[in-house]
Amino acid sequence: CYIYTLINICVRDEKEHSIITHLSLHSPSIEFISLSPFSSFSLRENSAIYNAMIHTDIAEILCVKPKTKKRTKTMEEDVKKKKTKKTMKIQGEVVVMKKNLLDFKDAMASFLDRVHELLGRRVSLQLVSSLQPDPANEKRGRLGKAAHLEKWVTKIKTSVTAEETAFAVTFDWDESMGPPAAFVIKNHHHSQFYLKSLTLRNFPGGEGGPIHFVCNSWIYPSHRYRSDRVFFSNKAYLPNETPELLKELRKEELKNLRDNEKGGELKEWDRVYDYAYYNDLGAPDKGPDSARPVLGGSPDFPYPRRGKTGRKPTKSDPKSESRLALLNLNIYVPRDERFSHVKFSDFLAYALKSVTQVLVPEIASVCDKTINEFDSFEDVFHLYDGSIKLANGHTISKLRDVIPWEMFRELVRNDGERFLKFPLPDVLKESRSAWRTDEEFAREMLAGLNPVVISRLQEFPPKSNLDSTRYGNQHSSIREEHIKPHMNGLSVQEALGQNKLYILDHHDALMPYLTRINSTNTKTYATRTLLLLQEDGTLKPLAIELSLPHAQGESHGAVSKIFTPAEKGVEGSVWQLAKAYAAVNDSGYHQLISHWLKTHAVIEPFIIASNRQLSVIHPIFKLLHPHFRDTMNINALARHVLINSDGVLERTVFPGRYAMEMSSSIYKNWVFTDQALPKDLLKRGVAVENPSSDNGIELLIEDYPFAVDGLEIWSAIKTWVREYCTIYYKNDKAVQNDTEIQEWWNELRTKGHGDLQQESWWPSMQTCDDLIEACTIIIWVASALHAAVNFGQYPYAGFLPNRPTVSRRFMPEPGTEEYTELEENEEVAFLKTITPQLQTLLGISIIEILSMHSTDEIYLGQRDSPNWTADEEPLEAFKRFGKSLELIENNIIRRNNDKKFKNRTGPVNIPYTLLYPDTTDYTREGGLTGKGIPNSVSI
Repeated sequence: CYIYTLINICVRDEKEHSIITHLSLHSPSIEFISLSPFSSFSLRENSAIYNAMIHTDIAEILCVKPKTKKRTKTMEEDVKKKKTKKTMKIQGEVVVMKKNLLDFKDAMASFLDRVHELLGRRVSLQLVSSLQPDPANEKRGRLGKAAHLEKWVTKIKTSVTAEETAFAVTFDWDESMGPPAAFVIKNHHHSQFYLKSLTLRNFPGGEGGPIHFVCNSWIYPSHRYRSDRVFFSNKAYLPNETPELLKELRKEELKNLRDNEKGGELKEWDRVYDYAYYNDLGAPDKGPDSARPVLGGSPDFPYPRRGKTGRKPTKSDPKSESRLALLNLNIYVPRDERFSHVKFSDFLAYALKSVTQVLVPEIASVCDKTINEFDSFEDVFHLYDGSIKLANGHTISKLRDVIPWEMFRELVRNDGERFLKFPLPDVLKESRSAWRTDEEFAREMLAGLNPVVISRLQEFPPKSNLDSTRYGNQHSSIREEHIKPHMNGLSVQEALGQNKLYILDHHDALMPYLTRINSTNTKTYATRTLLLLQEDGTLKPLAIELSLPHAQGESHGAVSKIFTPAEKGVEGSVWQLAKAYAAVNDSGYHQLISHWLKTHAVIEPFIIASNRQLSVIHPIFKLLHPHFRDTMNINALARHVLINSDGVLERTVFPGRYAMEMSSSIYKNWVFTDQALPKDLLKRGVAVENPSSDNGIELLIEDYPFAVDGLEIWSAIKTWVREYCTIYYKNDKAVQNDTEIQEWWNELRTKGHGDLQQESWWPSMQTCDDLIEACTIIIWVASALHAAVNFGQYPYAGFLPNRPTVSRRFMPEPGTEEYTELEENEEVAFLKTITPQLQTLLGISIIEILSMHSTDEIYLGQRDSPNWTADEEPLEAFKRFGKSLELIENNIIRRNNDKKFKNRTGPVNIPYTLLYPDTTDYTREGGLTGKGIPNSVSI
């Protein structure tokens, strides 16, 4: 029934659309089916194909069939057979979004997609039966007749905003095939699109309600894939409870995501989740100063695994992976893990506004007197009172040539804005001097941006755990006579017995690296800060110990100096500097360990393992998936510009080139089970066991905002996880028999965190309690813990003198020029000691970006779709979870308004809202709110 029609048209004129023009003008009575394997390529972009077609008649590319066919006897019999079947029309709605809505570089894609539509190269969908096997493969459900998205040509329009488009689709369906449990989609267009959902309305034979397929995935042209794209309905199944005809599809989809045979550099359409070492931080081809050790895979430098990119190795070091150009942000992560258009727009716009001007030489003009120095605190205040010029047109033009259009959406919206003023950090809003008080210095250890380090002192003097054979005597030099005048009448033993002595101890973490760190422009100490818990619940600094390695070598121990509180004269200025050195330590530890390592880095292996081993219809995947959103993307960007050699972190935080190496040494002692908040608080000694209390513990510091709010959040998460898991797992045997869970946990331990796989603390994953605790920890770390250490950065550290990240000279000694300067002009001496101007501007620009919520933020207790599951019990449990978070919001507001809780606001009058869930907020405004717990580790 097919004939070839010879049409003397060739492609010499280089106009691809001429084919369609000629055929539509001269042959209106025929419809076209493309047989060409090349038809989903742009001819201009594929010169080899184009050249091969130069002398080819179009009849070899297009097959033409008449619109009417003569019926044969066989066809008549087929019609009769079809009439005996109960076929019905199923109406569906498909929601998609096109890539080119925001990308000028892909503007041609919309036209080419229309071309493909006219050539019959459309987007097709086929439903998969849950009851009838496929005649060709009885292990799979039978495929229904292909249906196509309707009116693509007229519905997809060019726009400058990211808009969703809903398409009607009509399926012919045999009623005997039962409700469809999956569908196959094939994209025969030129370019990709984002598939959000398919909804089948009022499916007969079911429960009368719609069948939802929540997709949220990019669909590339079919030739990009080695197998069909399959999506399942939103019903959750354990592996052994999966309908028989879906089991093979379920296994094959997981195999596609693992795709262990995929070699070479991964491309944007690849859907591969795999592991790699942190071997892409250095650039050894630039020289030894830019080389960095490979983190992961060795006892010396253990580390969590990152997502694989497959880039080729460097020339100088085959163990190191080559890096992309700085402005090339197309680092491979699976496409569905990348930022949404809205989030990418926000992220890049914030970055351009905050960072670009800092990176141009003209920034020195901000300075009044001295290049790269602030001359007074007023100079620093001017950053918020004055303004900074945005990038010039030439800079923007160069960026626009190499970066997708999403980056400029925010700028287009603010086209007339010429000057940028840094927002006033919360720490300065009430008072411009309150940040310098001892009470605020101590309070931020409980309610600031790094409230996860302070611990109870259980022996005096403080002891070191460093190897004395290598580092000598590293125990503290603080003695009772140093702190007795500030002990409010208590002896040391009385204070220890009453649980009133606390310590912020960074000594052991930093001492092994100090010799190397201080060989650079940094000059810093390893610090210990002792504090007294007072009757009103506040902490009072007692002493700060500043330690250096012995001049004769590390094995000779530490050389330490003790500084105690003073308010006036040069002694007061020295005390302010001592607090600054302690803050430098805490800032570096916060950014490298509390923030990067213990949230961003440790979560990524869970994301990779979950996608490789848990099906999208697995109940635990549905539970955890919202808490993985955007993390792989932001971690890839961090490796590209933040934590890489000579990156922003090395330039702005004191460990410099040794920063990531230091974080590797801390990872050696990371324990997964200790990330549970109650265990963390017990381990740090700030709580004691109490079976009659909530969570089984009792806080020793009643007014500890992070811990108080955190325990309520932890309890709500664990209750939700327990209710959810017990719906699907009725006993421990169900966990043991869940093959996907067992593979997931094994791979996570042996590959994702492979350097720690021999540790005895790993849960065995043999009981429901094991599963509940593990999922609770994952959700807590990804949501609340990250929120607590991330979104307070700009409110507290946006004014860098409050949280300096670098110290450039040691404590001035009496009789030196520096000491004289400290006596005569404390502000100048202070500012010359801490972070210089350029690094300050770069640092606060970065933390401004890090502290912002995006306008598409999804908070704890929210989901991106109300149809995330078809199961009623989990939906009801999730509603209860949301209600419990709303109650916590009210509790936080009440506590913040209670004047007896002094640590919740402090001298700077910043209410503690970093663990305020913001579950009730659906405004999607974003920005520097200082509150809200996003579901995932992201920015």
